[in-house]
Amino acid sequence: MNDYTEVRLDLNPCTETHTDILAAMLAEAGYESFVPDSTGLTAYIRKEDFSPMALDHVIREFPMDTAISPSHSVVEGQDWNAEWEKNYFKPIVIDNLCAIHSSFHKDVPVCKYDILIDPKMAFGTGHHATTTLILRRLLAMDLSGRKVVDMGTGTGILAILADMRGAAKIDAVEIDEFAYENAKENVKLNNASHIALHHGDASTLATIRDIDLFIANINRNIITADLAAYADTLSPGASVVLSGFYEEDIPVIMKTAETLGLKYADHTVLDRWASLHLKTDEA
Repeated sequence: MNDYTEVRLDLNPCTETHTDILAAMLAEAGYESFVPDSTGLTAYIRKEDFSPMALDHVIREFPMDTAISPSHSVVEGQDWNAEWEKNYFKPIVIDNLCAIHSSFHKDVPVCKYDILIDPKMAFGTGHHATTTLILRRLLAMDLSGRKVVDMGTGTGILAILADMRGAAKIDAVEIDEFAYENAKENVKLNNASHIALHHGDASTLATIRDIDLFIANINRNIITADLAAYADTLSPGASVVLSGFYEEDIPVIMKTAETLGLKYADHTVLDRWASLHLKTDEA
């Protein structure tokens, strides 16, 4: 079970733009989860990956005029359920269609899709804008009988909704062992029988083909590095839905996508975060 370093960054002044930019910079440095508030940001990175020098570099390179006061402590892996229950994970409702909550939540609104998530350190409870953007896309798409990949599945929330929406098969891939184990628990909680979970990176995709919808909510650098592996899995006319980056990052991703025959379809934005929809040519 993974131990994490919890890094607290108090900002003065602090706005949503400040915390969004800081979270993006920390994500590039390997941080996995972020909890913004009115006075700053709490971020989490695996204990073995924490570097005070790398944190100092992010603070020095922060492009806005604000004072940043950091502190950090170690949180043991077995404490994560209690930490999420006590502090972070609150029920969320997406467009009155999808309710996401945990076993300890009461008085959850009744929705067509009810997703039960007991998160540990895995990213993707639905609270972050990038997860919400993809959840909304899945609610709007016809997934009946489709073959889906959820790359970097985290808690498994996107794969679970795809299963509920009628996907025939979902391959959900997660590189982090702790997140992978958490996803297995959540898949079981939701009786999501069409999900096959894989512990690994993009090399896992080598045996996966004829995919109708490929989802990746990761970050810009990983997406651009692995996009060719994503493209190799796709069937003619397939869709690729990407998130984990800002709207201004779309041209960078499109530069790689176009070399692979992936064409721009549309994009959506929430709190400056983007979801990019790409398409392959029809047969």
